[in-house]
Amino acid sequence: GSDFLTQDILTCLGPMTFYILFFINIKTRKVVLGGITPHPNDEWMAQAARNVTGFDGELTGAKYLIHDRDSKYSQQFGSIMKSAGIKPIRLPPRSPNLNAYSERFVRSLKDDCLNQLIILGEKQLRRAVKQYLEYYHRERPHQGHDIGNELLFPDDRASPERTGRIVRASRLGGLLNFYYREESAA
Repeated sequence: GSDFLTQDILTCLGPMTFYILFFINIKTRKVVLGGITPHPNDEWMAQAARNVTGFDGELTGAKYLIHDRDSKYSQQFGSIMKSAGIKPIRLPPRSPNLNAYSERFVRSLKDDCLNQLIILGEKQLRRAVKQYLEYYHRERPHQGHDIGNELLFPDDRASPERTGRIVRASRLGGLLNFYYREESAA
């Protein structure tokens, strides 16, 4: 699945709206950042498509890409996807439930992170999104009948064999927190 979300930020030129393009693997829930820009024109979208479908790209091996009818998903974007063996599927108008995993990720990113911050510039926006993606993949428990409140891609800190004291790791100044057990000294 793929979708956009927008984020208003403050810059030295005044308030600006940035567009965040992402792709989500519905089976694994892995989210890939397609890019962040204030102007998602046809050339930018084509480059984003080449980036995720090129050699060793994140969408290598994907069969389908579902997305809404946003005009930013241009004909050139679709052609690049098709040439990579990915069939783009445009959803019917006004049907966000058909791209529910993407919509849920948008809500999580906004509620857990972006709506809690005053972002001053593109660099801070990129950092916040990058930090949230690390948290989302490695530290945030995910619910759902097929995930069972587990971490998507846990690192060694999440090992159930650890028996040390519980400590907190935080991101973005304590906005995002993850608790784990320290390695116990033998």
